[in-house]
Amino acid sequence: MKLYLQLAWRNLWRNKRRTLIATTSIHFAVVLALITRSMQHGYYDYMIDSAVRLYTGYIQIHSKGYWENRSLDESLILTEAMCNKIKSFPKITTVTPRFESYSLISFKNATKISPVFGIDPILEDSLMQLKKKMIKGEYLSHNSEGILIAEGLANILKVDVGDSVVIYGQGYHGVTAAAQIPIQGIIKFILPALNNATVYLSLPYAQWLYSAPDRVTSLSLMIDNIRDLEETKTFLSENFQDEYEIMDWAELMPELVQGIEVDNASGIIMLFILYVVIGFGIFGTVMTMTAERIKEFGILISVGMKKQKLMFVAALETLFVSFIGALLGILVSIPLLYYFHINPIYLSGEMAEAILAFGFEPILPFSVKPGIFFAQASVVFFIALFTAIYPVTVIRKLEPVRAMRK
Repeated sequence: MKLYLQLAWRNLWRNKRRTLIATTSIHFAVVLALITRSMQHGYYDYMIDSAVRLYTGYIQIHSKGYWENRSLDESLILTEAMCNKIKSFPKITTVTPRFESYSLISFKNATKISPVFGIDPILEDSLMQLKKKMIKGEYLSHNSEGILIAEGLANILKVDVGDSVVIYGQGYHGVTAAAQIPIQGIIKFILPALNNATVYLSLPYAQWLYSAPDRVTSLSLMIDNIRDLEETKTFLSENFQDEYEIMDWAELMPELVQGIEVDNASGIIMLFILYVVIGFGIFGTVMTMTAERIKEFGILISVGMKKQKLMFVAALETLFVSFIGALLGILVSIPLLYYFHINPIYLSGEMAEAILAFGFEPILPFSVKPGIFFAQASVVFFIALFTAIYPVTVIRKLEPVRAMRK
């Protein structure tokens, strides 16, 4: 076996130009496949991460019936014992209480219906980085009795820091929630849906305003790794399922899941077409290499080398070329994809507008998950190996006398 390996390896480098052409074709095929799949998976991860940070968290806990009715009457009482029990599970990194309602926001003759969020300012900032989005005024504190308003909504109402807006809505058990609240700060979101209709109050003040002391509408939980989701959900179900609803991000946002599945299916089809093109490219290279060596094969058989051994050596040569090409493709792709993972591509024009319409920032991030590299490189590697059938078939049918005349 060692002799065949040495013979195959030396055969490759007897004609460096031919070997470099073959390995380069496989190398570029791997790089192209990795860029395509990394871009697709990177955007899926980005959409999920953005959605859970802006809206739901990876897991939400709320009272039974709240998610269907979205009523403050189905809010839950937040206790310290409950929070401590949740935080005791090591996979959970953040527990963020939220109090959410809808109210009329008015200033003089301008009125707008807007979601109102009662938040823990410190926890919400760690989740959404709200302080970095501040463009005017001051951020909320735990005991603030002011309001943070999104820039787009401030422009609609024509208000600024220091003005007071009127909030009018319905509180817990139908109690009227109304107050005149000074604007403490203005924040800016890239996403128009958030920027044109978002208001934040400190959690204690929101609970007072809506007559719901110690109540929250949901607890949003964050975890470090999405692979820990099922384990975390199992822990929560075992401890809280009887009293509360435990829902993960996929249940909270089925439209996002469906969108990813549809896009992934179309991506797989495009990738299949890419693999077909790659396969023909590699096959053309192997076919050219084989045609150039017909006379060489004929001479080797005529001097006594058995066809089976020659076929084995030819297959090993294809194996080496495929392995080198796939390995080079991975090594070149890692720094390239890592750079675009750290520095995502910012989109503009119609594509950016279309992405903003779906509620996401118009960027194109890349994924660097190890599975992507091994999966795509393996597929291209096996495509290249499959092409080894051609030189093996040619050698099996080869007639030495005719081959030496070429």
